[in-house]
Amino acid sequence: MPSGSVAPEGEADRAELTSVLQLEIDPELLALALTHRSYAYEKGGIGHNERLEFLGDSILGQAVTVMLYLENPEVDEGELAKRRASLVSSAALAEIANHIGLGRFLLLGRGEELTGGRQKGSILADAVEAIIGAAYLSVGPDAATALVLRLISPLLADPNRFGAAMDPKTSLQELSTRLGKGLPQYKVTDSGPDHSKRFHAEVGFGSGPVASGDGTSKKQAEMAAALAAWAILQRPKR
Repeated sequence: MPSGSVAPEGEADRAELTSVLQLEIDPELLALALTHRSYAYEKGGIGHNERLEFLGDSILGQAVTVMLYLENPEVDEGELAKRRASLVSSAALAEIANHIGLGRFLLLGRGEELTGGRQKGSILADAVEAIIGAAYLSVGPDAATALVLRLISPLLADPNRFGAAMDPKTSLQELSTRLGKGLPQYKVTDSGPDHSKRFHAEVGFGSGPVASGDGTSKKQAEMAAALAAWAILQRPKR
């Protein structure tokens, strides 16, 4: 069993996730990637996904950077950096997680379960990175890179994304006004010690929150929430 791994649970459900990912990942590594620290602590300190998340973050960044460089030979460095930021942001990763229905596969502690952890952008984004890390260890760099490119392909299909990612609060306000929803309203809370605070922002239009975002500053959290809300409003109605 890999170091820090957890015993496989819910293998039938994870087989469905494997099908969505179009990749066979070692079951123990996949279980570890789906295990939030809140679940691990409740189970007596078993392994959780934060180390895999650390690994996956680097793999994600490299895959996106190389793809953007090769596919956009006329785009300068500054614009490439902006595009990369829009594709690897927590909001973008949470959108990917929602697209593949990742929330229902997560292993969460009771507290996170009761407070909507399956819909929290930060938890979803971290799990996506952890899955990428698990893929790298399980099937190697080429397959992990291919997974990254499959996951971000729906984001690349949206021609307006890069502009919204650069100024998400303005983009959301313009879109919400155009749709007749009025001005966005933000609510921000913080947690943690003064030297390491985390901020959580919710944004809505008067009838409850539409989306949320997290960050190390109030501004960062509001921007993440705005980009997530913008993406939701952009979705075609079914």
